[in-house]
Amino acid sequence: MLKKAILVVSGNAFASIFLLLRNLIVARLMSPENYGIASTYAISMSVVEMLSYLGLNQLMVVDKDGDNPHFQAAMQGFQVLRGTFSAIILFLIAYPYAQFLGVERVAWSYEILALIPFINGFQHYDVHRERRHMNFTPTVLVNSVPAFVSVLSLWPLALMFGDYRIMLFALFAQAIAMVATTHLTAKRPYRLTFDFGLMKHAALFGWPLLLDGALIFGAFNGERLIVLRELGVTQFAFFSMAFTLTLTPTIVLANSFQSLFLPQLTAAREDRASFQRLSIAAIESNIAIAVLLMMGAAIVGGPLTYLLLGPKYLSILGVLVPIAALQAIRIAKNGANIVALAIGKSQSSMWCNLIRVASLPLSWWVAIRTGDIFTIIWIVCVAEALAFALSMSLAKKWAGIRLGPLTIPVCLSAALTGFAIYDGFAHPPVSSMLDHLHWGLLVTFLLGIISLLTMTGLRHFAVEWWRGRR
Repeated sequence: MLKKAILVVSGNAFASIFLLLRNLIVARLMSPENYGIASTYAISMSVVEMLSYLGLNQLMVVDKDGDNPHFQAAMQGFQVLRGTFSAIILFLIAYPYAQFLGVERVAWSYEILALIPFINGFQHYDVHRERRHMNFTPTVLVNSVPAFVSVLSLWPLALMFGDYRIMLFALFAQAIAMVATTHLTAKRPYRLTFDFGLMKHAALFGWPLLLDGALIFGAFNGERLIVLRELGVTQFAFFSMAFTLTLTPTIVLANSFQSLFLPQLTAAREDRASFQRLSIAAIESNIAIAVLLMMGAAIVGGPLTYLLLGPKYLSILGVLVPIAALQAIRIAKNGANIVALAIGKSQSSMWCNLIRVASLPLSWWVAIRTGDIFTIIWIVCVAEALAFALSMSLAKKWAGIRLGPLTIPVCLSAALTGFAIYDGFAHPPVSSMLDHLHWGLLVTFLLGIISLLTMTGLRHFAVEWWRGRR
């Protein structure tokens, strides 16, 4: 089990590192304004996911017929239809989207971008089926190889272009490589079936995820769109890069832990004792990610950001710790959502994101009236904290798990986050580590270590991994 964990974490880490490296290279190659335009492509793809996400990959893992060849062919057929529909939608909204953002001059690039979901529609689903059997090698390859290809494509693209088009065509290289890798790693031949009975079954499973897709879009991109529209492309570039730097490490570990825990929780549904232990470990694993993110942002975030991006993005340092806090609270609730998903309750994430989306009008009002990014961030933090409380409550209600063992880790991680925010304002991050050293960093470090040590469920889970390895 330990080997599988190391494989999943390292594979996701490589993929995310490559994508982060691509963003950093692109940011270095162009002005903040051009990087801001390039960053809108990710939001465009999120629009597509919002309109068509049904969780077909997750259904391949949790459904009792996920191993059936006909079921797999039907999901692949459904994926082709989904990709085609998404491409049409993205093409039709390309110009209104560009007009809304105030970048009509690049509307043509959003129209070209519509081909990417069509390409993605032809991916092979064997990679998701293999996760049922704890075989994560295909998943690791599908995540890391395309990201690596997109990085390699930057050199010839930089020779041809010197602006946002570098990112545009790097995304095409990534999409083509992803589809090719799913086919190259597959054990079964690629088959398409249009079974409308199974499509209905998938739609019934996925409708909460479809609705949640719209909410996820608002939760992850709402404030970014507000900043872009109201404060301009350059401010959006700084805001977006700060999001990227703090979100990337959390996504690496969160996706890894979901891949590890979801199959095991699904298999343990009938064993209450095992399900309880795994649930606590799954929730604590995401709280641990939040703790590590806050420690990293507070202690080395400023100097590391300056080292990676240089003086062009110096404005990021002031918002780095608050945005890290936002991301930490956001990722902490993911553990409870995994527990709910394992028992077929895919609505948990939807209800949590509904709270986040409900805060967007207030954030927009603040952006229009004051243009104060910090106030917007505090609004998001409060909404994420309420969503975390709701996710825990739903996991307790639906899965019947006892939350008592989580009391101390949750309280300590909350104390760490609060102190890091306070210390970040008292001693704002700077570009030099020597200039950044002060007593508050020691307190942050000690709070983080103590918080991690109190996560007994995660520690026992790690010990079992180690024993299984031996």
